[in-house]
Amino acid sequence: MNFALLVAPLVAGMLIGHFLREKRKVDVGKVTFGIILVLIFSLGFSIGSNGELLNSLPDVGLSAVVIASLAIVFSVILVKAVRRTAGLE
Repeated sequence: MNFALLVAPLVAGMLIGHFLREKRKVDVGKVTFGIILVLIFSLGFSIGSNGELLNSLPDVGLSAVVIASLAIVFSVILVKAVRRTAGLE
């Protein structure tokens, strides 16, 4: 993927935000939420339209759930251990 394709929207957003910061307050949280919904929809559409991926979803999905669950569990354990070690609890 072309790096400029990723950087151009970032720079454009920064410039628009800079020039419009005094004019009108935009609820960035709502805009971000809307964009995330569009991304989730497009991901679901992509998965639904790919028959091979859709057929392998139970195997991949189970692996994803296991990996995500383990990441969450060990993150919580590590944070608790670091907080105790640092004396923050």
